[in-house]
Amino acid sequence: MTVLDTRALNRATLARQFLLDRTGAPAADVVTHLCGMQAQEPQEPFTGLWARVRGFAPVDLNDLLTGRDVVRTHMMRRTVHLLGADDALAWRARHDRMLRGRVLATYRRELAGIDPEELAAAGRAVMADGRPRTMAELVGALPDRRPAPPRRVLGELLVAALLPMVQLPPRGLWRTGGGVRNALLTTWLGRDIAPLDPDAADPVGQALVLRYLAAYGPAASADLRAWCGLAGLPAAVKAVRGELVAFRDERGRELLDLPDAPRPDPDTPAPVRFLPAFDNAILGYQDRTRIIDDAHRGLSVAGERVVLVDGRVSATWARSDDALVVTPLRRLSPAARDAVEEEGRALASFLTDHAHDRVRIGGPPA
Repeated sequence: MTVLDTRALNRATLARQFLLDRTGAPAADVVTHLCGMQAQEPQEPFTGLWARVRGFAPVDLNDLLTGRDVVRTHMMRRTVHLLGADDALAWRARHDRMLRGRVLATYRRELAGIDPEELAAAGRAVMADGRPRTMAELVGALPDRRPAPPRRVLGELLVAALLPMVQLPPRGLWRTGGGVRNALLTTWLGRDIAPLDPDAADPVGQALVLRYLAAYGPAASADLRAWCGLAGLPAAVKAVRGELVAFRDERGRELLDLPDAPRPDPDTPAPVRFLPAFDNAILGYQDRTRIIDDAHRGLSVAGERVVLVDGRVSATWARSDDALVVTPLRRLSPAARDAVEEEGRALASFLTDHAHDRVRIGGPPA
């Protein structure tokens, strides 16, 4: 079985994620190809799309959200994702058990004695009038109950697990703040959620496996689980295995992939890319060494924005009042610093609506 080294996996990931070459595809198609974009920080997807799409403009994503082509909803790993409307409807039922289990496990003590089905029915009754509500408004409209868990915990169980909800605009629009107003997914889209298929071969799981590999492969089964949070995918993997090719990584893990998916030459040059917090290209794997050193792995879950140099996380970046500030994690060559500055200027201009393009790059770490 062919062994793919870390650099080969890196270049495959960059190619699948549109980080080796920006794409001219519409932003909606990119969100769909990526199987959604993590979006609990509402402004981060704009940077993620800018890094991937030639000529991307904030209005492109604004129009998708207000036009109901993409939605903000809890899905993979119980985190808020930006998803194509069709995917949200097709995948939600397959994720229900995981979403519910994660919230109930997190708040096991606070939710003791609560009947989830009874609570879900009460929540649906409140939302039946079609009026968007904040989480506090939803909980406040529920019948009084004893025992009475903390209102925030009840709200999280309803909004993140029991009721398929979307976060409505203006949440997630360019340079727009404000709280979260929720609506039922079916109300917002005017379509029903696809019911869970009883087929033991798990057709929705099969689609998830193939879609994941198209955007993240080659990858191990553990990577797939880490990406979506679903534990019950062995039947789906088994069902599609005949359509896949297999490799091994340097640790000996089996990696699965689509036969015709891009696997560029490991020596393919990789441009500098600035990634947002919680970017898919890093969080989409259990083993993230293809793109980030183990020593810096914590950055990927701490919400740090990162810079890829030669395809690997090599710096962090942040915005100050007057510049985009880059902090290297390792010594950068003069050519690399120049490339970081050039890409940083372009990003600074994008983030400030062309008000400035100033970049400050710190010195190498001690």
